[in-house]
Amino acid sequence: MGARSIEILPGVTITNDRCLLLEDGPTAIIGDLHLGYESALESEGMFIPRINTESVRDALNRIIDRYEPERIVLLGDIKHDFKRSSYQAREDVRNIIKLVDEAAEAIVIKGNHDNFLQNIVSSLGINTLDYIDIMGFRLEHGHVDSGIRPVIIGHEHPSVRIPGELSGAMKLQCYVHARNEGVIVIPPFSPFASGNDLNPGPNAVMAPALKACDVREAEVYGVSDMGLMKFGKLDDVSLLTL
Repeated sequence: MGARSIEILPGVTITNDRCLLLEDGPTAIIGDLHLGYESALESEGMFIPRINTESVRDALNRIIDRYEPERIVLLGDIKHDFKRSSYQAREDVRNIIKLVDEAAEAIVIKGNHDNFLQNIVSSLGINTLDYIDIMGFRLEHGHVDSGIRPVIIGHEHPSVRIPGELSGAMKLQCYVHARNEGVIVIPPFSPFASGNDLNPGPNAVMAPALKACDVREAEVYGVSDMGLMKFGKLDDVSLLTL
């Protein structure tokens, strides 16, 4: 069995709820919600059940009840569509941020998908930010690297694929901790974010801060139904089988 949470640095805890906790507050950090995903597909003629927003809402309520955070940082890509969002997508964003704001201090960081986000949330009296510093950590989405370390980012949608001995494989979203370089990457919060499969090769990652790291030496923690799985270094993951 995996653990529900693991303290990876003093005062820094990762959880199987796809949120990272800083002890100051405490502060809960989640990223890559991609609200409005269903509406974006509908505009292309594809219709799927509206489960992304409901799943995000349920997961947020669990985090609020379980960890009682004083503040919640939404670490970018709150919305999915790069363009002006549909009415329903805008309402999805407002409703989720309102939920966060009523439970704790809501801090909204802009990601590369978050064009027009300020217009959407201005009626809630919330200002979007490019970053915030808490406990000496720079918190930013990750599509642009400020160069400040240590840093906590999203954007990457990291995952690992564990091959099976007979057939198939298990793909897990994961946390990545490049300890030597001071970079922590959190998994996406959206259930639709299938993940960018990490590997030790030269084109393994897309986030600039992680590209600057020796990703082979980064520590990887998988998120699973059994809890957090401590896989060791990324270089070792390729040796695992189910």
